[in-house]
Order: sequence, then structure tokens, then C-alpha cells
Amino acid sequence: MSASQRRTLADLKSSERFNRPAVREAYEHTRLRFELAEAVRKRREELGWSQAELGRHAGMTQSSVARFEAGGTQPTLSTLEKLAEALGLTLEVKMESRGQQRDLSHV
Repeated sequence: MSASQRRTLADLKSSERFNRPAVREAYEHTRLRFELAEAVRKRREELGWSQAELGRHAGMTQSSVARFEAGGTQPTLSTLEKLAEALGLTLEVKMESRGQQRDLSHV
């Protein structure tokens, strides 16, 4: 699939398919994986890198990067740290209550 044919999360959310309960439930179950994958792919493409190039910078194989970008893995913190470092990004992990979002950085 080429970049021009690639579907984004926004495409999925705006499609009729997303209104089906099974699709919505499956998305919610894997939402974080797909959002992380999309963020990594976008940054990689901004840098003009192939999956193989990102793999070299992160100490991973091209196929590992491809699986990650497809949302087909449950990444470890170590993997996320490697990808963030390679992409020149900062990894930030937060836990917030669903009803309230508050800054806990001072705690």
C-alpha cells in the first residue's frame, strides 16, 4: 500500500465501518498501539527515512519496525525508548483518571 493509499486513524474514525460496535470495540482495545504506530510512522516519514533506516538507528530490524507501524505488536517500554531516541523524540508516559485529566508531574 502506498503512502497515498494508506488509511489513517482519522480515516477509520470517519468511516461508516467505525459505527459498527465490533469495529469500535476492537479499536478501543488496540487504540494506544495504533496511535503510537501512527506517530512513529509520521515522524519517520518527516525525516525521509525508510523502515530499514529507522531500524538501523533504533537497533531493530526493518520487519520489526513494519510490525510496529502496522499496530501488530504490543511494544515494551524499551522498544518505545529506542524508537523515540532514534526519531529525536521524547517518550512521555502518563496515567490519568478517565474523568479528570490533571498534571501529576509535581507529585
